[in-house]
Amino acid sequence: MTHLSQTHNDRKWEIINSEYLIRRPWLTARRDHVRLPNGAENKEYYVLEYPDWVNVIAITDEGKFLMERQYRHGLQWTGYEICAGVCEPGEIPLEAARRELLEETGYSGGQWEHYMTISGNTSTMTNVCHCFVATGVKQSAGQHLEPTEDISIHLLDTAEVRELLVNDEIRQALMAAPLWKYFAEHKLL
Repeated sequence: MTHLSQTHNDRKWEIINSEYLIRRPWLTARRDHVRLPNGAENKEYYVLEYPDWVNVIAITDEGKFLMERQYRHGLQWTGYEICAGVCEPGEIPLEAARRELLEETGYSGGQWEHYMTISGNTSTMTNVCHCFVATGVKQSAGQHLEPTEDISIHLLDTAEVRELLVNDEIRQALMAAPLWKYFAEHKLL
């Protein structure tokens, strides 16, 4: 059986010209002039460049989901999330995920599995998010937050996390997707 991604021409666009509009630590944007396979051109196709991201569904030995609650200025909203962060230069995703979990929550250890790799927007963003599941994590330290982070930690049971999902209270799609997958695969819905 042929894999679906191999059954179609990749239809890649030709980049005629590329210009950076802004290069900042948390925002790099460029404008590409592209030619599509059908010959059509788009002189203003905007692309956001980011380093790869990681997130972690962390579950304690007692079966509690380690959730974070924080304010997100884009939506001007405070809600629950799973641990997440950025892969630093030269850092493999598993190392980044372990580091982020320890820094943001003070939890570590357990059994780790790479769960899925997804994109926030394949159309305009250059990076992916590596999602992990860590079971049996334990508190081993306090939080080590950056001055711009304000994160509270919450241990929620399965029913509480399911309620957040079903009521659309986890707004970050890159966090909701692996949680929905986890709940579906473990028949927790």
